[in-house]
Amino acid sequence: MNIHNPTEARRESVHASTKQFHPEEYAGSSPIKVNKLGHFVYEVSDIERSVKFWTEVMGLVETDRNAHGMVFFRCGADHHAIGLKPMKKGKTPKRDMGAGLQMEHLAFEVADVEMLKKAKAFLRENGIPVTFEGRKGAGCNISINFLDPDGYEFEIYCDMDQIGPDGRLRPPSLFKPKNPLEEAIEDPVQKTW
Repeated sequence: MNIHNPTEARRESVHASTKQFHPEEYAGSSPIKVNKLGHFVYEVSDIERSVKFWTEVMGLVETDRNAHGMVFFRCGADHHAIGLKPMKKGKTPKRDMGAGLQMEHLAFEVADVEMLKKAKAFLRENGIPVTFEGRKGAGCNISINFLDPDGYEFEIYCDMDQIGPDGRLRPPSLFKPKNPLEEAIEDPVQKTW
């Protein structure tokens, strides 16, 4: 099963809606406590040109590529700090300074899966659109992606693969993509590989 297809369908259906993304007031107190800014994924018009920028100019290390054409880079122990997503065919990069960057999502690390479970309940209680929940692949982090009031996508995650001094990466055969959140939690990935 390709878990990205349901994610894309959810994004499209949410963005097609004319309904307001968030309530005027949130019910209850949010359980989400962010540990750190985790990673940033954005769209680029030429993957290989951007790979050269992030490796040759910025000095990051390429860690993975996936079947969707995405490329991931690290600058520390986290599996990735930057992710590049290819733009859809026919889409052009926005060069208008007022238009801004074509963000796919910005991610924040949280403590553990218990916080993700509480966050899912809070998001659902408040009608906040969730575009993905579970584990996708590269980095093997468990996450929830959701929209802010303007429709921008953010992710909260935990359990990102950590890369040691030897640079050894988890092979894609051990990624175990899962959707929804509960399936990812019930079927964890190996801690070492």
